[in-house]
Amino acid sequence: MSPQEQQAILTIALMAALADGAKADAERESIRGIAESLGGEGGAAGLARVYQDVLLKRVDLAACVARLGDPGQRELAYEMAVCVCDADGARSPAETAFLADLKARLRPDAAESAAFEKAEAELVDAAATVAPVAVAAAAAPVESERRGPDGAALDKSILNYALLNGALELLPQSWASMAIIPLQVKMVYEIGKAHGVELDQGHIREFIAAVGVGLTSQYLEQFGRKLIGGLLGKAAGRALGGVGRAATGMAFSFATTYALGQVAKRYYAGGRQMSTDLLKQSFQDLLGPAKQMQSQYLPQIQQKAATLDAGQVMAMVRGR
Repeated sequence: MSPQEQQAILTIALMAALADGAKADAERESIRGIAESLGGEGGAAGLARVYQDVLLKRVDLAACVARLGDPGQRELAYEMAVCVCDADGARSPAETAFLADLKARLRPDAAESAAFEKAEAELVDAAATVAPVAVAAAAAPVESERRGPDGAALDKSILNYALLNGALELLPQSWASMAIIPLQVKMVYEIGKAHGVELDQGHIREFIAAVGVGLTSQYLEQFGRKLIGGLLGKAAGRALGGVGRAATGMAFSFATTYALGQVAKRYYAGGRQMSTDLLKQSFQDLLGPAKQMQSQYLPQIQQKAATLDAGQVMAMVRGR
């Protein structure tokens, strides 16, 4: 994929992320920061300027679509826009209108689009619950590990969630990263429950946002790294378990999930007394060491990615 084609797809994703016009300043700033960080990698130089063009409505959707002559690229652009719009929950009327216009312009393959939309809708529906899910590397934790705030058991669970989400980022399917956010929600739910706190999805998503992990921006970053790293594609016959080339920023979601879990553990162990500033600082302090852990656990992440299939991913998001 040429740098111009990469930029066209990323521009469409940015337009999707800002389509509802209601993003908070913090979310806009987060997306801008991602554009700057991705702009320094591979063929995506200038993406920070593209973000400004999107924000100020100086970019033309028709021109972006015209740059994508390959049917696979057009299908990918549509899939990524759908996932970005759905990353933070219910789709707004403005996002629905944007996607309808985009689909009419891109004219993706009808059969492929239908299959993708079905899988993505099922994933979004499954993410609406916060039922716990066993994600241990080999076997589910024994019941005694779930009964109370056992530090070692929680650390094991957090690591397993991080390994799983790192593996999901290595998968080539465009919707695979959609499972990362609901699994982070389920991880926080289990940590709160271990400390005797029953949480609903709204509270958990507010906590994740307070830590500084934007839902839409996190997904956009995962997508951008996959695209620039050459992992996303429409190779014929590629199965969910086919890892392909490692994504740029190798298993970024491992670090985000691990740091988020450790902050949640401190927060609920301390009686939910941490301020928003302290939550964000704690997350940033943990993120660096968590990124360094990625190389240590990379073989396990790759092994898990090679064995995942679509049914397993959907079952874990559903909490089964």
